[in-house]
Amino acid sequence: MQRCTGITIAALTGLALAGAFEIPDISARAAGKTAPTIGQATAKPAAPAAAAAAQTGVPGFQVETLWPKPLPNHWILGSVTGVAVDAQDHVWIIHRGADSLTGRTENGLGTNPPTAENCCLPAPPVLEFDTAGTLLSHWGGPGQGYDWPKTPGGIAVDAKGNVWIAAAGWPEPPGARAGGAGRAGAGGRGGAAGAAAGEPPAPAPPPPPPSHDAHILKFSRTGQFLAQYGKPGTTDGSASKTSFNRPANLDIDAAANEIYVADGYGNRRVVVLDANTGAYKRHWGAYGAAPEDAAPPAYEPAAPAAKQFRAVSCVAVTKDGNVYVCDRASNRIQVFKKDGTFAQEMVVAKETRSNGSVWDIAFSSDAGQRYMFVADGQSHTIRILQRNTLAEVGVLGTGGRIPGRFNAPGSVATDSRGNLYTGETFEGKRVQKFTPKR
Repeated sequence: MQRCTGITIAALTGLALAGAFEIPDISARAAGKTAPTIGQATAKPAAPAAAAAAQTGVPGFQVETLWPKPLPNHWILGSVTGVAVDAQDHVWIIHRGADSLTGRTENGLGTNPPTAENCCLPAPPVLEFDTAGTLLSHWGGPGQGYDWPKTPGGIAVDAKGNVWIAAAGWPEPPGARAGGAGRAGAGGRGGAAGAAAGEPPAPAPPPPPPSHDAHILKFSRTGQFLAQYGKPGTTDGSASKTSFNRPANLDIDAAANEIYVADGYGNRRVVVLDANTGAYKRHWGAYGAAPEDAAPPAYEPAAPAAKQFRAVSCVAVTKDGNVYVCDRASNRIQVFKKDGTFAQEMVVAKETRSNGSVWDIAFSSDAGQRYMFVADGQSHTIRILQRNTLAEVGVLGTGGRIPGRFNAPGSVATDSRGNLYTGETFEGKRVQKFTPKR
């Protein structure tokens, strides 16, 4: 085991407070490899495409260890489901809050009765930060006139500053609703009491069907409700022009004033709406074909590529008019023209199973958006791809809980200065900022 010599704990602490502390990747060194630095993107020289990209400058990053600044009011984050950057380079995040926190150990002030005196409470669902990590605004949750998601998905901010949220929650288990099994039992007893002597009791009414998210929401940047498209529990399938089924994420095409919806946890498609009116404009499935509702077989690395999407977890529009789609459970990215014409695809980390390798996508901030950052929550890393070839040329981070490492990174975004922001879902429950290495 290599020991740290010639440096004191105080010095380490000072470096961390300065936001410049980089920690060696011990796991890589133990495997006999050159150890990448935590928070530094490293090229993969073994592949020809990677070597070529390295010569032209694959972007490198270092983690800003104390970003964001501590939240007030004993607030903590739940599982982060979306990260976005607006035109002012403000960073917006959305998280699941209390339902993703452990009442016994994390949500001590949020339980009834509280289980702790001082800490902690779930932060409001939507948080806005500046580039320094200062909290600027916060809002979200149930309100008048709209259906707050059972589980939020992604978040996007349009050119006017409006905030869009995907509602991605799954159906509730039987009996979970107030009108579920408990109420059905009560109805059965009422039927028995009202029946004539000797007659069998009236059958209990069936419980209401499970409810699931099937909509997207639009708010002002201050949290004022503006519009809802779709309705929870109302789904007409992947050919519908009026409904969604657990939309996972969304992106804005400011030039065309359109919103792209990754309608992919229940349906298997991309949907495009008018950003002003919410009017349906077009949709498509994998390879630009009509989507089907039937699920493809489970992913197998050696099997032929599925003709339908398995789980559309993201959609992202580039400056040059291409549309990149994450098919998470198929480990692939498909690229389209704005009209849905298929252009190309790439399988990323082919041997990945379970939750898949392609969770979210962001692009580098240069004019040509030469690089693409892919959040791979199953392998706990950010993969760096050359956008024109879709070849992987580097990685950022690995699994872990210290700054610069990841636990299920499911969201990624970039700002105009080249900074990279990530959000960790499941048990990760944090956001991180990475600054370019100059």
